Amino acid sequence: MVSRNVYDKAIKEIQNGILRMGGLVEQAVNNSVQALLKADTAAASRVIAGDDLIDQLFSETEDKCVKLVATQQPMAKDLRIIMTGIKILVNLERMADYTVDIARATMELSVYPVNVKPFEYIQKMAFFVQRMVKDGLDAYVHGDIEKAGAMCRMDDEVDKLFSEAFKELIERMKVDPDVVAQYAYSLFVGRYLERIADHATNIGEEVIYIATGERKELN
Repeated sequence: MVSRNVYDKAIKEIQNGILRMGGLVEQAVNNSVQALLKADTAAASRVIAGDDLIDQLFSETEDKCVKLVATQQPMAKDLRIIMTGIKILVNLERMADYTVDIARATMELSVYPVNVKPFEYIQKMAFFVQRMVKDGLDAYVHGDIEKAGAMCRMDDEVDKLFSEAFKELIERMKVDPDVVAQYAYSLFVGRYLERIADHATNIGEEVIYIATGERKELN
């Protein structure tokens, strides 16, 4: 067994890896949304290219978690910190994948003239999603269970907005065949944002579990 100081250093390295990856994911969320709203295909391409670094950080940090569990057999809260760290990494990696999906949808949507209606919903959803990603990471850094718990309300807002968008855009597609492809891609983006919000909420749940040892469903 290693000394406590060495063990604490290993935990800190894992946490730093999570935070570095989280920062890149937060940037990817913001950049993918801005690329979409500005029809900026070059920016969308950068989001796609940047996913490789996120995947690399995921693998490196996950490996550190697995190695620490296998070699040191941590107990109680130490084990909880490591195992929830792995779950947070998985959620961040899935969020990054959805930013790539948004970037790819941007490529498809760039050939169409800007249509205000779907973008209104996307902007509103993105406001909550970007805040949720930030709050989830902040809650992890500070062990803030109140901030983590509050994320469920924002997740409800995102779900509500997507439901409204789905109903309205489907109705418009029924009467105007010319907007079908554009609105369909816009709904894909809405679904991707909704899933990012779900994964951010999952991070909030893990923050609460680290602090309390109790599982609390937030979505």
